[in-house]
Amino acid sequence: MPDRPLLGWLADPPAGRGIRFAGPGESWDFWPYERLAGLARQVAAGLADAGIGRGDAVSFVQRSGPGFVGTLFGSMLAGAVPSPVAPPMVFQDRPGYRRHLAALLAATRPALVVTDADLAAEVAELAPGTPVLPTDQVLGDPDRAPSRPRRPAELALLQFTSGSSGRPRGVKVPFAALEANVAAIRRWLGMDGRRATASWLPLHHDMGLIGCLVTPVVDGSDVWLLAPEDFVQRPLRYLRCFATVSSAPAGAGAELTAMPSFGLRYVARRVRPDALAGLDFSGWRAVIVGAERVAADALERFHTLLGPFGLSRKALLPAYGLAEATLAVTGLPVDEEWSAVPVAPDTLSLGAAVSVATGAPPLVGCGRPLAGVSVSVTGEDGAPLPDGHVGEIEVRGASLMAGYQQPADAGEDSSSLTALAGGALRTGDAGFLAGGQLHVLGRLGDSMKVRARAIFAEDLEAALTAAGLAGTRVAVALGVRAGAATAVAVLERPKPDWAEQARALLRRSAEGAEVVVVCAPAGTIPRTSSGKPKRRELWRAFLAGRVEGS
Repeated sequence: MPDRPLLGWLADPPAGRGIRFAGPGESWDFWPYERLAGLARQVAAGLADAGIGRGDAVSFVQRSGPGFVGTLFGSMLAGAVPSPVAPPMVFQDRPGYRRHLAALLAATRPALVVTDADLAAEVAELAPGTPVLPTDQVLGDPDRAPSRPRRPAELALLQFTSGSSGRPRGVKVPFAALEANVAAIRRWLGMDGRRATASWLPLHHDMGLIGCLVTPVVDGSDVWLLAPEDFVQRPLRYLRCFATVSSAPAGAGAELTAMPSFGLRYVARRVRPDALAGLDFSGWRAVIVGAERVAADALERFHTLLGPFGLSRKALLPAYGLAEATLAVTGLPVDEEWSAVPVAPDTLSLGAAVSVATGAPPLVGCGRPLAGVSVSVTGEDGAPLPDGHVGEIEVRGASLMAGYQQPADAGEDSSSLTALAGGALRTGDAGFLAGGQLHVLGRLGDSMKVRARAIFAEDLEAALTAAGLAGTRVAVALGVRAGAATAVAVLERPKPDWAEQARALLRRSAEGAEVVVVCAPAGTIPRTSSGKPKRRELWRAFLAGRVEGS
C-alpha cells in the first residue's frame, strides 16, 4: 500500500470518516476529518498570530478530544514542535502530578503552553514566564494558516518516555522518523483507510499517541477514542466498539486496538461473559499487546473471555517498542498465532544461552522487526550474540529519535539507560532472539545477579500475578542493600494470604537473595502516567526507610 505524508490528510481529508470521542452515557461526538482539518488550520493560524515560529516547542495539557487533535496537527502545520503532556487523572495524587508537570515543562522550555480552560490557572502556576492559553484562545483565521514545508530532519514531535526506570526524558522525533514508523505500522496491520481503530490509551503516551491516533489519522480510517477513565469505569463500552451487531454503537465494528497486558487482565476481571451475549467479535483483527512485559496468562484470560464470542487467538499480537524508536519495533504478523517459550530461569544471565524447561515460566514472543527496522542482541562488549543468547536489545532503522531533550541524571547508572550512538539505539532492555522472534526479559536496570544468574523484576511480578495476586497492586524492586542482593515486593491493600504467598514464591524464584515483603496502602507504588511501576524510585524509597517491610 502507498505511504502517506504525515500532514497530507489536512489538505485532502477523507470524506465520511473521522474520530468519535466518547461522551456522557453511550453518546459519541463525531468529528469528520474535514472538521478536524479545519480546527488544525485554526490552531496553526493562531500560533502564527502568537509569534510561534519554526522549531518552537508547544506543550499542550489537554484531555482526549478534538482540541488535542487540533493542537497536535496544527502545531506541526505551523512549523512548531508539539509536545503532549498528560492531564490530571481522576483520583490521581495531585501534588505528585504538579511536580511531574512542572518538571516536564521545565525540560521542554516551550514557547507556549496550550491547555483546557479549567486547567489554565493551575498550569500557569507551574510554567512561570511562559504564556499559557486555553484552547479556544489559540484559534485564528483558518484561511491565514501557514503551511510550512517540513524537512525530514526537522522535529515533528517531542514525546516523553514513561519514566519507569528513571525520570521521564524528552525524545526528539524527526519528521522522517515519525513518517517511517507510521508507514511501517500501516504495512504491518494492512491498514488501507477502511480498518477502524478504537482505543482507551492516554494520548500523551507513545502507544496511544502514535499507534492509536497519528497512524489511523494519517491512514484516513475511522477512530473511536475513549479516555482512560472511561475504560476503567466501563470496559464493556470499549468492547462494544468492536462488535458488529445492531446493539453496538452506530457505525461500530472497529478492527484494531492496542493495550498493555494489564488492560487485558482488567477486561477479563471486570467483564462477565453474560454481558457479552449477542456480541460478535469475529471481525476484530488485531489487539496489539505491548508497553510492558507481555504476559501469557493475560493473553489466555482475555481470549478465554472473548473467544466464545468470535475473537480469534490470531488477533492477539504481542509487540515490542519504545518512544526512542518513535513507537513500534517488532510485532507478530496478523493471522499468526502467538507463542511462548518456557525458559529455565537459571539460564537467563547476560551472555548465556537460554534453555527450554518443561513447566518453566513462559516467555511470549514479541514478533519480528517491522519494515525498515533491524534488531540485534548484543553482549556486554557490544558485539552481536547468536540467537538464543541473552543480551541487550539493539535497534537500527529509519524511525529512531534524534536524541534527548535533556541529559541523564547525574550519577545514574548509564549501563541501563537507553542511548543512541553510531546509528544504533541501545535500548537498555534485555532479551533474546529465537525462531526469528524477539523475546523481551525486562529493563537491565530492573535486574540483579544472584548466584551467577540474572533475576528480572518483571519475572517476579509475573510469578506473583500468576499466583493470584492482582498485578495492578504489586511491584518488585531489586538491588543491593548492605552488600546483600535484595528483592522487595510491595503489595497494596493485600488480601490476608498475599504476604505469605509472596514471601514463599520470591524465596523460590529469587533464591539466594534477601526477600522483603511490604504490605502498604493504595498509592504506595509510584507509577508513570501510563501505569508502569517506577521500580528505581521504589527501591530508593525502600533504602531511605520510606517503605518498610518484613
